[in-house]
Amino acid sequence: MSQETAKIHSLYAVPQPSPDVPEQDFFADFEPDEEIEVCQKCYGAGMEVVPGKGARLCECRKQKTQINQFDKARIPKRYTKCDFENYIPQNESQRNAVWLTRKLASAYHPDYDGQGILLMGNCGVGKTHLSVAVLKELTKRGFNCVFYESGSLLKEIQNSYNTQTQTSEFSVLAPIFDAEVLVLDELAASKPTEWVRDTMTNIINTRYNDKKLTIFTTNYLDRRTDKEETLQDRIGVRLRSRLYEMCKTVLIDGEDYRRNFEQINRNQKR
Repeated sequence: MSQETAKIHSLYAVPQPSPDVPEQDFFADFEPDEEIEVCQKCYGAGMEVVPGKGARLCECRKQKTQINQFDKARIPKRYTKCDFENYIPQNESQRNAVWLTRKLASAYHPDYDGQGILLMGNCGVGKTHLSVAVLKELTKRGFNCVFYESGSLLKEIQNSYNTQTQTSEFSVLAPIFDAEVLVLDELAASKPTEWVRDTMTNIINTRYNDKKLTIFTTNYLDRRTDKEETLQDRIGVRLRSRLYEMCKTVLIDGEDYRRNFEQINRNQKR
């Protein structure tokens, strides 16, 4: 480049620090809020060196990947540790429920054309625990899975009707319709208005027609008691009939484990 076309930049003198001012270590007073834990196998690199074999993905990185997958599947934080191994059945109905849900988790494949499961029983018998256990196993195997609590889902759909929101009913329902495996928790928990029944019928019929696997949980039983409504009372005759075809009904009996939760915690701390 010639001197005529060269761009000339001005140079400025850089002041030297005064000898009277002591040098400062800007990190001398830095104290992290909490101690940072570093994996002792890979030291944060993500790859573990195996003597004589080479390097492989470290377990810590696999765990982080699984956590991200569970977040994508919308599994609530409270249930991320739920699996088949830590569900302790207390009676024959609970042992049967574990066997059937395990069987479903191992039998499912991309061309699966079998029934889903409707886990039915009183509060605190492990319905959500087992449904999440299935979802986690299938998520680990790479299937597109999603968890929704039915009341929260209905609330999201209602909010989409608000003109002030940036969502639409289609954007809310798309993950429900697209998921290969859906857990719909607490079916029939919401007050059974005509809109609720129509909306749930739309969701369930769409997945039925697309042959998508769906797992339901509900506190409402088929047998009538003195005070409690039945599942059919809550969701209607047509939808209950549809579920008979879509899912195997699994009744889980037992006491509410949450009533003994404080005692269980005390025993674990001993």
